[in-house]
Amino acid sequence: QVQLAESGGGLVQSGGSLRLSCAASGRIFSIPTMGWFRQAPGKERELVASITSGGYTNYLDSAKGRFTISRDNAKNTVYLQMNSLKPEDTAVYYCNMKIIAGWTSSDYWGQGTQVTVDP
Repeated sequence: QVQLAESGGGLVQSGGSLRLSCAASGRIFSIPTMGWFRQAPGKERELVASITSGGYTNYLDSAKGRFTISRDNAKNTVYLQMNSLKPEDTAVYYCNMKIIAGWTSSDYWGQGTQVTVDP
């Protein structure tokens, strides 16, 4: 059974920083892609950043230059360093991983962590 565990959300002032972490556990063969999504009230879930096993990254335009995604393959963990946070970054952040376990490839989601940015 594969599980993802997130940590690192919270309340921060505008211009502040937060670092999110998400660790996968279970019988894992490989994790081709790791990413972070967010969902604000009344809005659709959107991709914030993703990173492949080869280190290729992709960012939401509004996150470029402020957020950095990274991964530690030995720990099956993905991080999202968020700097210069703005009130519009307020949302529930979810990690997502495409995990190969046994003979199957599936998408897994974290439980979500609230990020609130005060003006």
